[in-house]
Amino acid sequence: MTLWVVKIGTSLLRGDTAATISGYASCFASAMARGDQVVLVTSGAVGLGCQRLAMKDRPDAVVALQAAAAIGQGTLMALYERSLARHGHPVAQVLLTRSDLADRRRYQNASGTLQQLLDWGVLPVINENDALSPAELRFGDNDTLSALVAAAVGAQQLILLTDVDRLYSSDPRIDVNAQPISDVHHPRELESLEKGAGDGGSWGTGGMTTKLAAARIATASGITVHLADGRDPARLDALFQGGRGGTVFHPHPEPIGNRRSWLAHVLQPEGEIQLDQGACDALQHRGASLLLVGVTAVQGEFDANQPVTLRDPEGQELGRGLCSMDSEQLRRVMQTQGSGAPSPVVVHRDALVLRCR
Repeated sequence: MTLWVVKIGTSLLRGDTAATISGYASCFASAMARGDQVVLVTSGAVGLGCQRLAMKDRPDAVVALQAAAAIGQGTLMALYERSLARHGHPVAQVLLTRSDLADRRRYQNASGTLQQLLDWGVLPVINENDALSPAELRFGDNDTLSALVAAAVGAQQLILLTDVDRLYSSDPRIDVNAQPISDVHHPRELESLEKGAGDGGSWGTGGMTTKLAAARIATASGITVHLADGRDPARLDALFQGGRGGTVFHPHPEPIGNRRSWLAHVLQPEGEIQLDQGACDALQHRGASLLLVGVTAVQGEFDANQPVTLRDPEGQELGRGLCSMDSEQLRRVMQTQGSGAPSPVVVHRDALVLRCR
């Protein structure tokens, strides 16, 4: 049995949306009949809302986008419900915001709910709660959301369906010398490729930059990621049966695990802590906790057990972790700590994730 997470982009749901979703539904049903489990992360609510209102252009104002999503979300779910019902499968709507996953207990609850739906043979249909989410609580795109969901449910495979056949070294729409990329094996390759990624156009918020970010999140959690052309639903069926996407992002050989994935990718840092070189070496090469003696500066205001960014002496991000003290206490003990006293732990190694380099 394989647990798949499939993300369908907005660009694929324009035109005859009902027929397109019906085609995808047949693929989902076939995979489930073979014993696989499928979680769907779908875009399209804003586009369908705009279509329902006969808008020629996607609105720019946040409140207009939220209102369009409120209109389109019901239509979108109805299409999935009718299409999967023909194959005897119920669907479940799950709307998520970053705050739903930022709390560790709620993250675990979301994971448990999704797993129960899968155990019941239900297709979870997930979307960001665009109708109500304030900007600071949004993921910003469903590529990121799909990667976080894949990590949360322990998926083996993530499929990002889009309207291009694969990843290129630069945007092939404007660069005739863009080279196709079939495989990506290391996080450093992902970082270098982001420089050539295009934007999402007027109807989608994704683009290649967010797909590369999603691939980084998922592969760090041990998940294989396929970037595939979804304009023909038959290609999705081929993937379910062992095929490969136009570009395959291979999983990291040493996955960071569920808790560290949550820490690295879901939480938004509330402050920054700068370290000396000795502390950086201890974290990177000896698996140590961050001790007070290695802290050189504190930026921002945060409470105890809130996430912070750790930076090396050059200001580059070293990793993220949950700080055991609030910012005021940390600054105070930095000033009062005696040279002979034991150095307290600022970020424990179990609440720390380092950036891949």
